[in-house]
Amino acid sequence: MRYHRTTGLMLSQMQELVRRVQNALTSPWSKKTGRPKSCGLYRAVEVACMYLRQNCTQEFLGDLRDISQATVSRITSVLVPIVKAVLEEFVPDVENAIRMVKGRAVLVDGAITPCWSYAEHPELWSRKKGTTGFNAQLVSLLDGFVVYVSDPLPGKTHDAAAFTETSVAEIVQNSCGAIADKGYQGHVEATPRKTPPRGELSKRDKECNAEISALRAPIERVVAHVKNWKILHTDYRRPYNTYRDAYDAARGLFFFSITWGFE
Repeated sequence: MRYHRTTGLMLSQMQELVRRVQNALTSPWSKKTGRPKSCGLYRAVEVACMYLRQNCTQEFLGDLRDISQATVSRITSVLVPIVKAVLEEFVPDVENAIRMVKGRAVLVDGAITPCWSYAEHPELWSRKKGTTGFNAQLVSLLDGFVVYVSDPLPGKTHDAAAFTETSVAEIVQNSCGAIADKGYQGHVEATPRKTPPRGELSKRDKECNAEISALRAPIERVVAHVKNWKILHTDYRRPYNTYRDAYDAARGLFFFSITWGFE
């Protein structure tokens, strides 16, 4: 199996994750009595990671592993919260992020992680993106090193509001300055200049905007890399109350995949 393509992890990382999950279980995955599970712990953790990495249907995952859709559903319900818990230490908190940005300039951007249109949650509608989802804020250094990925906010939240509602504003205040897109004007020092009403940008303004766009390229790549975990890129289909566990687990897997084994 090409683990990095299917689960998002290298073989050694998958083995370490299984070990952590096994230690976190309150009871053995495979008990000596009763009906044996149709999927051992290692394969079950693979299924949970494939679900978060690919966001494919449970029927498809079941066919790949020769198990039923119901078994896949049980695996994701049980293991996704455990994956979230055992990888929480790899997700940088505000204090860690502040230490990393001291004396450095940073890049800031926002992203929508789409989900179904839950009838009872109209606040998830993002008018800018034309879809329902959650707003996530990301911070990186100028070279694209990821510093912080925020908790999700309702999709209707504008990037400027999300900047102040999350800890991103505090992180930026402790840096040497930030670069962001037009949505952060008034909050970030370096942003592209908007075209004036019924006017045009000067040649110098256009050159300045092009320079800012070039500097922002690494944070755009960061967003793309985070969204390689397709659960954050394509519509989330499970019940609303399960979303936060899936988001946190995918965020944990992202940071785990780029840090563990590279010390």
